[in-house]
Order: sequence, then structure tokens, then C-alpha cells
Amino acid sequence: MKTYVTYGFFMALGGFLLALVLYFLGFHSDAAKYSSIQIVNTIALIAISVAVIALGTRARRADVPVTEEFGYGRALLAGFLITLFACLFGLITNFLYFQVINPGISEVIVQSQLDKLEAKGVTGARLEQAEKMTRMFMKPAIFTIVGFLGGLFWGTIISLIVAAFMRRKAVEVPVAA
Repeated sequence: MKTYVTYGFFMALGGFLLALVLYFLGFHSDAAKYSSIQIVNTIALIAISVAVIALGTRARRADVPVTEEFGYGRALLAGFLITLFACLFGLITNFLYFQVINPGISEVIVQSQLDKLEAKGVTGARLEQAEKMTRMFMKPAIFTIVGFLGGLFWGTIISLIVAAFMRRKAVEVPVAA
């Protein structure tokens, strides 16, 4: 359990540090800057997740004796539990970021979404309806739940892939006669 908690903590910490770096570089201050960095942010979060899940799964595999199989199911479970703890720690780091460090980020996200819709030609009542829906998802409880479930979903997808590379067959150890 210690392995899962440790690597889950580091995964959440990596995401939090990335958010802080983007915040201090000014990318979370207005909608245009926020939109411009989203692809880089997503790629960086995926890279952090893959690296931490792979390292954590490898650490868990190292705890299992070589005489025991560390199959796909065990590797997947390790990745999923790392993701679960990362999402739990992420609840704390997201709350800290959204409520204490950068309480204006919700408005930046809403404006970013509206700008994207306007660029696609959405206007009038449809734009107002989209704004109302986006603001509903920016409420702390809903945003937290959606973030938690989204993190679990994508972390599980990454774990499914990483597990294919982390499995290990049992090795027979010859008995001395």
C-alpha cells in the first residue's frame, strides 16, 4: 500500500507543480494565454502520469518475488491504485489551487470556453446556454467530482497500456540437491 500512496502523491504533486509553473509564467491569467497552453499542458500531464505509473508499477513488481508471476492483472491493479491515490491527493491540490492560489482561474476557464465557441460561430442564445452550462461545471463540488472521475478514467487508460509492458512471468529457481 505504501508504494501506491507514495507514487500517487508524486503524481498529484507533479500535476500541481505543473499548474504552479503555468500560473507563475502567466498562462492562467487570461483566456487567450490559457487556451494557447492547453495542448502543452495535456501532453505534460500525460507524460507525468505515464512516468509515475510506470515507475510505481515497476517498484511494486520489484516487491514481488521473482518466483511469483506479476501478470497483467497485478500490473493493472498497481497502476489503478496509484491513479486512485493521485486523484485523492488531487482533490486537495485542486482545492488549494482553485480556492487559495488562483481563485480567478474559474473565470479564465469559462472565458476560454466561450472564446472557442465564438470562434466556431456560436452566438446568441446558444452561447448564453453554453456559458450557463460551463459555469455550472465550474462550481467547486461539481468541478471536483468531474476532475476526480476524469483523472480516474484517464489514469486507468494509461494503466491499461503500462501494464502490458510491466508484466513478468515467474522464474523457476533450481533447488540445490
